[in-house]
Amino acid sequence: MMNEFTLGVEEEYMVVDPVTRELTSHDQKIVEAAQKIHKDQVKAEMHQAVVEVGTGICKNTEQARAEISQLRYTVSQLAGEQGLRIGAAGTHPFSHWEKQLITEHPRYSEIVNELQEAARSNLIFGLHVHVGFQSRELAIHIANQVRYFLPHVFALSTNSPFWESRNTGYKSFRTKVFDKFPRTGIPDIFNSIEDYDNYVKLLIKTNSIDNAKKIWWDIRVHPFFETIEFRICDCPMLIDETMAFVALFQALCAKLYKLRLQNMKFISYSRALINENKWRAARYGIDGNLIDFGKEMEVNCRNLILELLDFIDDVVDDLGCRNEINYVLKILENGTGADRQLAVYEQSGNFEAVVDYITTQTLIGAKQ
Repeated sequence: MMNEFTLGVEEEYMVVDPVTRELTSHDQKIVEAAQKIHKDQVKAEMHQAVVEVGTGICKNTEQARAEISQLRYTVSQLAGEQGLRIGAAGTHPFSHWEKQLITEHPRYSEIVNELQEAARSNLIFGLHVHVGFQSRELAIHIANQVRYFLPHVFALSTNSPFWESRNTGYKSFRTKVFDKFPRTGIPDIFNSIEDYDNYVKLLIKTNSIDNAKKIWWDIRVHPFFETIEFRICDCPMLIDETMAFVALFQALCAKLYKLRLQNMKFISYSRALINENKWRAARYGIDGNLIDFGKEMEVNCRNLILELLDFIDDVVDDLGCRNEINYVLKILENGTGADRQLAVYEQSGNFEAVVDYITTQTLIGAKQ
């Protein structure tokens, strides 16, 4: 294949007080210490209870796994030195956003000033996956088509059933919280990269945004890198889950590229239709039905995920990510992060036990 499909992975972790299990400010000490080891691969986020990590540009899933494992390990060790823990989930089960401090930084002050409570309450944790393309022209064509598959992968990643001590009834409440922001969700189709760039220019010209990073869609052609950035997933509890989603996104891009080389393409469905599936995925995770728009009927989500695995099967070995892709079957068997959080809550009847479960799972497979 001509395109390399390089990878970059970003994860957002919560910083937790091991005694109260509440989210807590780490006063950027974890970030400062981590930057001595990993330079700019560890960053502060808008809320002080969040630490963001990001890999370098990785050739394949194996390299991405090694980097994410190491980043989780480092951040956890440094948190431990401050008497804190880290956890990977889409939302904290019970902490209230009103009590959380905002990081002092002009960019965050500006966002809070503009978006007000929508920004202050945006105490959520996501996974962002970058897949590299040799040109932005190619990236926009693939992004249009791959939108259809976002709800399928999102359903597998659901990991935020609780919000402020409530069982929300959603498998991913994180997306509901983020919906309050402008320019979120599934984007429209763009006919060309010029079409997309003109949209961005218009928003900048009219003072809607000052740069394209304020477009927070579930997928975007990155404004500065030659990548498609997938932003729909909750932050996964397990490294194995993160890597399964990274491999799925990479394989989907490779498959759609392969079809393009054969002068074929997958249908680009409208935002309105894909949104129906996104809503179902947020509400039911892998236990609901999604709509198969080709057949115009509801299909069991698990069956659609198995069809998706068949669809990408012919590119997986070339990419060297078969092991990572196979973990999807484990998720179908063991449940998503949300399913497992709910099970712990049902057994224990308390949210502290859920936090302990999250912080323990976060470190499985993390190593130097």
